[in-house]
Amino acid sequence: MKVYFIGAGPGDPKLITIKGKEVIEKADIVIYAGSLVNEDILKYAVNAKEIHDSATLNLKEIGNIFRKAKEGNFDVARIHSGDPSIYGAINEQMRLLDDMGIPYEVIPGISSFQAAAAALCQELTLPGVCQTITITRVAGNTPVPEKENLKEIIKTRPTLILFLSVSKLGEIVETLKTGYPPSTPVAIVYRVSLPEEEIILGTLMDIMERIEGIDIKRTALIIVGEVLSKNGGASFLYDKDFEHTYRTKT
Repeated sequence: MKVYFIGAGPGDPKLITIKGKEVIEKADIVIYAGSLVNEDILKYAVNAKEIHDSATLNLKEIGNIFRKAKEGNFDVARIHSGDPSIYGAINEQMRLLDDMGIPYEVIPGISSFQAAAAALCQELTLPGVCQTITITRVAGNTPVPEKENLKEIIKTRPTLILFLSVSKLGEIVETLKTGYPPSTPVAIVYRVSLPEEEIILGTLMDIMERIEGIDIKRTALIIVGEVLSKNGGASFLYDKDFEHTYRTKT
């Protein structure tokens, strides 16, 4: 038996890898993060003997499911939202599996920040503008180390992507103004890839006005950076005078 940690993608059930879908189709037991994963993904679980919503379970209870699966020699599809490597809470589960001698594998998924960039038709790195993407969050129920204080992170003005933070947008904007110009573009992307997807565009100066009256509390990303203006220079890659391994000047 084996446990497969599967990234289900940002919401649209079609935005899952072929490999992830195939594992879910064959799995005997499915555990999915019901608070975040679109339940439509469960339509692929055609052979599942058991389906569990981990939103109601603690770590010990999840461990008990793994243990019973081992006893029955059942494969487990453990479905997480987005990509499991980003705020996926898989590390503690893998430690449990190590202790139980159960093999596991991680199947990557499309992160919501990638889906948000696609929804914006946006490249997150532009030549001459920004070549760095910083993914972070502000402190909530889960603290953030002091060395990752937002004021420190923004000193280089990266393309900033904030997960799990939209409820503190007001204080975030005030902090960002200490590092970015007030005219810096901001995008709030809510429920990306789902039918209720909503995108609010603005700048650090006016984003609070633009979002006023819109009920966005969870599952929204904050993206900040000059790249959103789309004013960057062209890549050298396709410049007629640029040589590389596969192309030489003629």
